[in-house]
Amino acid sequence: MKIICIGRNYAKHIEELENEKPKVPVIFMKPDSSILPKNNPFFIPSFSNDIHYEIEVLVKINKVGKYIDAKFAHKYYDEVGLGIDFTARDLQSDLKEKGLPWEIAKGFDGAAIIGNFVPKEKFENLQDVNFSLEKNNEVVQEGNTNQMLWKIDEIIAYVSQFYTLKKGDIIFTGTPAGVGKVSENDLLVGKIEGEEFLKVRVK
Repeated sequence: MKIICIGRNYAKHIEELENEKPKVPVIFMKPDSSILPKNNPFFIPSFSNDIHYEIEVLVKINKVGKYIDAKFAHKYYDEVGLGIDFTARDLQSDLKEKGLPWEIAKGFDGAAIIGNFVPKEKFENLQDVNFSLEKNNEVVQEGNTNQMLWKIDEIIAYVSQFYTLKKGDIIFTGTPAGVGKVSENDLLVGKIEGEEFLKVRVK
């Protein structure tokens, strides 16, 4: 089971981090050990003083595929969900400045929150889905899948050029603007169209 993540897929998030707009999707991976077990709190790791939340729509792959054409990509997933990509921003910034890989800033234990999944048919149009993250009952991130630079089917087509997709693989499709730091005792709640899909307490 792979966790494949797409970076810089929302223009306003690119702007807030002062990154360059990519010409193709930015791909990075999280190991399966980064998944936080259900109903467990997230513990801020000792190696970072700046852990950021990033709410993202998730796609779960339902069959093996390689070199998938975008027009057939919809056949390779039937569930969507919501997750949080936790990022050690201080580690990431330091590594990027040195031109080094920054996997440890994204793939550490507990860095992947995977919430509930629902059949994609629940949504009339997957490219017009509202989602949000609340921190301590205050909305801190809001996005709509229509803001994606690369749509879900385009992401699947691109990723499958490099990685064989297998049943159970999960794709994080990118985060909108509004990312920020978590602190001890924060409560994070993620929603799609107002319905709660995940909840996690920070310790």
